[in-house]
Amino acid sequence: MTRARTRLAILALGLLATILVSTFLYMWGMSALEGKPRNFWDSLEWAGETLSTTGYGADAKWHHPLMVLLVVAVQFAGVFLVFLIVPIYLIPFLEERFETRLPQEVPKDLAGHAVIFRYGPAVETLLEELDGAGVPTLVLEPDDAVARRLFESGVRIVHRGLGEGALKAARLESARAIIANGSDDENAALILAARQLGFRETILALVEDPFHRRPIMLSGATAVFTPRHILGAALAARASTRINPRAGGIQQLGRNLEVAEVRVSPQSPLAGHTLDETAIGTRTGAMVVGQWVRGELVISGGSGLRLEPDGILVVVGSPESIDRLHELAGGAVTVRREGPFVVGGGGEVGRKVAELLKAVGEEVRLIDRNPGPEVDQVGNVLDVRLLERAGVRDAQAVILALDTDSATLFATVILKDLAPAVPVIARVNEADNVERIHRAGAEFALSISQVSGQMLAKKLLGQEAVAVDPQLKILKIAPDGLAGRHPSSLGIRERTGCSVVAVERGNEVHVDFGPEFRFQPADAVYICGSGNAVRRFQETFRRA
Repeated sequence: MTRARTRLAILALGLLATILVSTFLYMWGMSALEGKPRNFWDSLEWAGETLSTTGYGADAKWHHPLMVLLVVAVQFAGVFLVFLIVPIYLIPFLEERFETRLPQEVPKDLAGHAVIFRYGPAVETLLEELDGAGVPTLVLEPDDAVARRLFESGVRIVHRGLGEGALKAARLESARAIIANGSDDENAALILAARQLGFRETILALVEDPFHRRPIMLSGATAVFTPRHILGAALAARASTRINPRAGGIQQLGRNLEVAEVRVSPQSPLAGHTLDETAIGTRTGAMVVGQWVRGELVISGGSGLRLEPDGILVVVGSPESIDRLHELAGGAVTVRREGPFVVGGGGEVGRKVAELLKAVGEEVRLIDRNPGPEVDQVGNVLDVRLLERAGVRDAQAVILALDTDSATLFATVILKDLAPAVPVIARVNEADNVERIHRAGAEFALSISQVSGQMLAKKLLGQEAVAVDPQLKILKIAPDGLAGRHPSSLGIRERTGCSVVAVERGNEVHVDFGPEFRFQPADAVYICGSGNAVRRFQETFRRA
């Protein structure tokens, strides 16, 4: 029985009990207090007239004070019931009765789909990646509110719990993979049930506790990931030059190629000039594919892109070329190579960041609300006095690993006011908030959705890609249909909306393509564009 129906049944029983109690009280009062006995049916009529506020017939006047008080009390109870029934019971019942029913089954022709158990930030980007690759998805969502929100946004769902036949309804016999995104115990139960039903394809699991990796593998998972630990590693690697790979695993493409974000100092010779005027590709060997300006991503459409002071360039290149661009973009600003790293937030991500930084010999000061053996400062990271005691003015960088994006946003604003020259590296929960964190002044922001989405997409689709933003993706492809040709002769941008940003050939990375350049069969080609543009590229230039 649904919740609204349960409430309606309780209401009916409550009304019946109220009417009967009022009836018998009136029978007693008229006999004992007024000396005018009434039978059951007369008393029932009075109770109905009073509680429904419709008025009286024969009985309309009483003399005994206690009887008058009884009548007044029942009258007020009737008025209260009218206001109680309509908003609390009747409206929810009608809403549930007439609202759109959530799907309990899927179309019989659904095949080759990926089944995702429970929606959340960790699979948000994955849904976009699979949609861009043309892979149908099905979300099993037991939570009513989440399921309705997904259904109304056009996501294919089944609103059932594991104990309600969710896996059988998901048509596992024709599915290509399962992604388990529930709690660790739910994931183990899901995997065991799927294997018992005969599912032999890929099952990927996202775990909260790293110590649960082995038990979940023993349950039958193909691979188990800990996105929070990988996110922590990416943040730590972005902060310290001692960690290799420097840009963090999730930002690494191929053997010698990275995707990085570089802030343009107002004192830099690049500030205020176009890509053509600065000749960044020739001077550094890095390719600029976009620029964050006041929190908005501007995609490079060619050499006319103007580099804004304090803008953050999204660049592709070798580690050495990105280092050269960092020096060029820094201008007169000296990059601090000494001092502590301040980590805000002692949760799983924050502890992982601190652990990795300490492992390479960096000085770390960890701030958290709760005391612990690794915590150096106990308190709220939004407290300016606490930040000053932690030494943020002298820090190499501040890494924010807070639980909520609102706290991260506010902390970034506080830090940029307190220590403008100190880089802020931020963990973000919702991918949509990356833009806002950049706008607040963070030099680097990475969401758990980006981390897990790219990991899972690589496992499911075999893609090596970095999603900088929903409108910008950098993807590694084979040169099928390109070999022997020059990029300009193919009209790639005009035909697909994508750009070739780099070619990895052996240990060399090419970002400038001179007249003599030709694609070779062994090249690794990196293209950049929106999800739709990438799909058009693959359709246009795939091997015939």
